[in-house]
Amino acid sequence: MNDLRGKWAVVTGATKGIGKGIAEALASHGAHVVVVGTNAERGEAVAKSLGGNSFFKALDVSSFEACHTFIDEVLEKTGRVDILINNAGITRDNLLMKMSEEDWDRVIDVNLKSVFNLSHALVRPMLKAKRGKIINIASVVGLTGNAGQVNYSASKAGVIGATKSLAQEMAPRGICVNCIAPGFIETEMTGVLSEKVRDAILNKIPMKRMGNTNEIANAVLFLSSELSDYITGQVLTVDGGMVM
Repeated sequence: MNDLRGKWAVVTGATKGIGKGIAEALASHGAHVVVVGTNAERGEAVAKSLGGNSFFKALDVSSFEACHTFIDEVLEKTGRVDILINNAGITRDNLLMKMSEEDWDRVIDVNLKSVFNLSHALVRPMLKAKRGKIINIASVVGLTGNAGQVNYSASKAGVIGATKSLAQEMAPRGICVNCIAPGFIETEMTGVLSEKVRDAILNKIPMKRMGNTNEIANAVLFLSSELSDYITGQVLTVDGGMVM
């Protein structure tokens, strides 16, 4: 069953796009959701729409200290975190020869270091409780690479490697750590693409369409529930067949 009633989930990057879709899906199956982001206006609106005990917390996920303080505050308020969804991510695309050090560092800090920061803050409480699900949102470009996205691809490949290693550390206590690698998903980010670029993307997708946020959220629901209790260290590609 995908019954998540009574469970507490932390979802980063949850104020829009894929993260918002994940938060909505978890809440619709009974979970209380801590909506995490940097835009308070959007975050408060999302948390309010979820109802129940869900609430918003602003957080710089790239800060180790801030993430530990955040988890301490959440645990004090909720008593537990059953599900961690590391979804926060940014892009700073450019060819490597034109990429600034700042753009490299910022993408690595938000996309990859955030996974370390929040997981580090939660592993001890989860190990003590002998339960928990950690789901990291990577990307198919972490598996395939993509010209103009050396920083983004590196960050997502790092997320995949971190997932597999942490899964081995947590498995003896029954805690599952998995990764979802979305393909091209209809969001604000892809909505600004030109028709020419969209056509080129669609030619790479066997299903000949982009995915939607619900399709990523459904994969998260599965990995968050008891249906996936014997699955860990895996990368689930949700990409219309791009990576086979």
